[in-house]
Amino acid sequence: MENKNLDKQNLRQVILDFPKQFKIGLELAKDMKIAGDFRSVVVSGMGGSAWPVDILKDYLKNSGVEELEIIQNRNYSLPKKAYTNSINFFSSYSGDTEEPVASLEEAIKNNLPLIVFTYGGKHLELAKKNNLPCIIIPQCVQPRYATGYFFGAMLQVLINLGLTKDASSDILEYSNKLAENTINLEKKGQELAKKLVGQTPIIYASDRYGAVGMVIKIKINEDAKTPAFWNVYPELNHNEMVGFTLPQGKFHVLTFMDKDDNPRIIKRMQLTAELYKTKGIETDIIEMEGDSLFTKIFSSLILGDWIAYYLALEYGQDPVLVEMVEDFKKLL
Repeated sequence: MENKNLDKQNLRQVILDFPKQFKIGLELAKDMKIAGDFRSVVVSGMGGSAWPVDILKDYLKNSGVEELEIIQNRNYSLPKKAYTNSINFFSSYSGDTEEPVASLEEAIKNNLPLIVFTYGGKHLELAKKNNLPCIIIPQCVQPRYATGYFFGAMLQVLINLGLTKDASSDILEYSNKLAENTINLEKKGQELAKKLVGQTPIIYASDRYGAVGMVIKIKINEDAKTPAFWNVYPELNHNEMVGFTLPQGKFHVLTFMDKDDNPRIIKRMQLTAELYKTKGIETDIIEMEGDSLFTKIFSSLILGDWIAYYLALEYGQDPVLVEMVEDFKKLL
């Protein structure tokens, strides 16, 4: 199989270059600041423009920034919290996703404090027409591969507003370490992808890394065009695992484990793998790589990118295209 015949937009190089996005994202927002006494952030966005916020929330919460409330809005209208001491972020790479467009129009109508994060489309048009603060995200093959830009830019804005400590220098150092390890992660991802062929992937992680599991699951859906699912410990031990008493298909579990996680969580992961094996379900327990929360999160996400990428190639799929989503939008 010739990868170039399937990977027509050179997604492999996009993944290799991913660690560079953080520096660019931070720089894009270095001068972005809005006056106000903000105590929470409301972020309106969908799909690949929304999950950088899930990752950011996990990163900040597990870095000790629990007092900052970040509310995600995946609806056509703003939550009540958007009207009270909140800075509103509107995140849409394409700029044309209808749910955040509707919420942005509501915010403009009510003169709410806001910042737009977009590459173009209706969001950019509204930002220019209404002279709104706007951060233009660089072009990328798909929104789901612009995560570093969104993460870096949003984090820098929160730093500028005094809502979190300035960790930008650490982020730059850690992203350099990610770049050094990306090729090693590629080999590991390719090997794992081969194990998943013909099976439904299930991604597990501890609750503190829930966003990691969710994003990897989505990347497999969109790249490899195949079902995948995710869940978190310890909750899954109280319900989901019972469903594998009588598995109705072929499943393979990838468990992302932080060696510094709660020892009881690690024991749960190990015991669950043993029980699943008796039902014919294999589990790979993957130790998250890195010496910081940031590197553990993003090395796992890069590994997930490689898994999704090579699984797509195994199935003879273009890893970039999402034709079913585009067809659905036309029907809608």
